[in-house]
Amino acid sequence: MKIILKLLLSTLAVLATGYLLDPHVQIDSFKVALLVAAVLSLLHVTLKPILVVLTIPITVISFGLFLWVINAAMTLLADHFIGGFRVDGFGWALLFSLILAILVSILHKFVPEKKRS
Repeated sequence: MKIILKLLLSTLAVLATGYLLDPHVQIDSFKVALLVAAVLSLLHVTLKPILVVLTIPITVISFGLFLWVINAAMTLLADHFIGGFRVDGFGWALLFSLILAILVSILHKFVPEKKRS
């Protein structure tokens, strides 16, 4: 149940970010936003750890800022595979991933955590 709630909150964050960056990031419908949130979550769980390990030297040299480049690349990858989701370029993908990360972290704070006994 908690996963579904987090996915729906991420979908709202995707919709809000798409609305903020409207002419440069386009999301056709709620269904597309849900698919974008699911695909980005899947990419973050599967592909991001591999890319982080492969780019450790660059990440260290850039003080971790290269991780935003990885997030933008995953956004462009989602743009490539999902019809109805369009991002104009790398700069807009970078801004989209930055705003999305901020909104998702704010919204996920409202999801109650399990109390440990």
